[in-house]
Amino acid sequence: IGVPRCGASFHDLNKAFKIDLNANANCAWQIQRNENQTIRLIFSYFKFAPSSSCETESIKVYDGPSTNSSLLGQVCNDTDAVPVLQSSSDSLTFVITTNSVDFARSFFVYYYFSPDTKTENCGGQLTGPNGTLTSPNYPAPYPEFTYCVWHIQTPTNSKIHLEFQDFFLELDQNCRFDFTAVYDGLTTNTGLIGKVCGRSQPKFESSSNVMTVVLSTDYANSYRGFSARYTSSPLPSSPVEPSTLLTCSSDSMKIVLSKSYLASLGYNETHIQVNDPSCSPVINDSVIFSFPLASCGTTKKDDGHSITYTNIVSLSATGNIITRQKSIQIIVKCKMENNSTLEVVYVTKDNIIQNTTSVGRYNVSMSFYDSGSFSEPIHQSPYYVDLNQTLFAQVSLHSTDPNLLVFIDTCTASPEADFGSLTYDLIRSGCNEDDTVVTYPPVEHYARFKFNAFKFLQSFASVYLQCDILICDASTTNSRCTQGCISRQKRDISSYLWKTNTVAGPIRVKGDLRSADHSESLAKADAAESPNLQYSFYTLSLVVLISNIIIAVVVILKYHKHQAGNGYQKLQSS
Repeated sequence: IGVPRCGASFHDLNKAFKIDLNANANCAWQIQRNENQTIRLIFSYFKFAPSSSCETESIKVYDGPSTNSSLLGQVCNDTDAVPVLQSSSDSLTFVITTNSVDFARSFFVYYYFSPDTKTENCGGQLTGPNGTLTSPNYPAPYPEFTYCVWHIQTPTNSKIHLEFQDFFLELDQNCRFDFTAVYDGLTTNTGLIGKVCGRSQPKFESSSNVMTVVLSTDYANSYRGFSARYTSSPLPSSPVEPSTLLTCSSDSMKIVLSKSYLASLGYNETHIQVNDPSCSPVINDSVIFSFPLASCGTTKKDDGHSITYTNIVSLSATGNIITRQKSIQIIVKCKMENNSTLEVVYVTKDNIIQNTTSVGRYNVSMSFYDSGSFSEPIHQSPYYVDLNQTLFAQVSLHSTDPNLLVFIDTCTASPEADFGSLTYDLIRSGCNEDDTVVTYPPVEHYARFKFNAFKFLQSFASVYLQCDILICDASTTNSRCTQGCISRQKRDISSYLWKTNTVAGPIRVKGDLRSADHSESLAKADAAESPNLQYSFYTLSLVVLISNIIIAVVVILKYHKHQAGNGYQKLQSS
């Protein structure tokens, strides 16, 4: 374990190190190695100056070789999690800034290069009222550089009891090396209940029906891990808990409040409104507001790496000069960040704030079109094309917010649907890697490009496309979506709001039609598309027949002459 003082550049495949800093520090560390893998960076222990804020003291992590790269995440004194950050390439930078308070700060960091996170073979979704989970290889020692995430979800209106019946991880006072972290919710960004290591039998309890468990290990000293069981029990009824449901999608925001909850606060449906009073709710058993994200007085805020849509549901007495009822505001937020939509509800009541969260997604799709007008999509699958035919592809964002742009950052082709080891880049970091690729300027919620059809060698029948998509705020000047091609060496990327990927295919060359599918219908289609091939076959058959007849006549003539006692003679011309 090295002890770098203020900044360093690392090229090791993995490394663990402690950082000690005092006041007024501003130090940068860079990690870079030509590995064609991503970097997992873990701050397993951090100690800032007491009462410091994110504005004066923090760790900022950038997704690239410099601080000009996009901001990947931030760690502060009040960070309620064990920060684990994953780069999108083989370089990463982090900067630690401290304020002027005289205090000994301490941090423990380790990183390692890892393959695609989709290949993790542990963790997963656990549902039902009870269940079990174990560390990889249990009761044998767990592997090095393990990172597993289990999401537990039990029936609605219940809470989760998690008990580790056997637990043995590497022992450390601050659990810096191997640890298990338990979160009260579905994310690992906040809501840390506890972090444990060593030998014990810890128990945890959630406040709702969702919980997340993380196992993280380093490169040395593996032990047998853990075996755990979870159960659930009904939540106690409480009139204070808001009966409010918020659902966010890329198109709209939906707020549902029960009449019984409003009545418990002394209000009914006539006392409720959102920022724009002209937006009326639908009233049945509940009071339901449903409207597009950019309407009904909803405000939008861009903080550089996410976008938040906010509206306020107000409850107040009407028609009176005075009131003795509490004024209540329900602040609803749809936060679009990374690869999910985070829905947050704040209920304010005389400065008392309560909140609840849930998870959703943007809706992005990719399709092929028959021409550059992008008016008629191709519905057939597989999509049969001619070799070197121009193909037109469009990525679509399905959202009611008109101020968003879509940008194709990277697009990769593969002969396999799971995008295994054999791949070919069409677009990388916004740059055209294939000579035939032409990208179109961003238009509203669409990103478009064209390229010439090709096939992989070694007789692969299909081609699949997978594209990484960035979504930016159109009102932001010089956003990543408007910068186009940026090389890795000059990666000066403004922040984008959201990143995902989408897949299209398979594409098959028409010449491979019969080998790709032996069905009768495809054979007929092949014959219909190739009348010249049938004509050539019949001509060849006729030539072969005539040749056989001539050979037969020659043999018969020679035979008769031989019988007559004559030797082999040259045939007379007729």
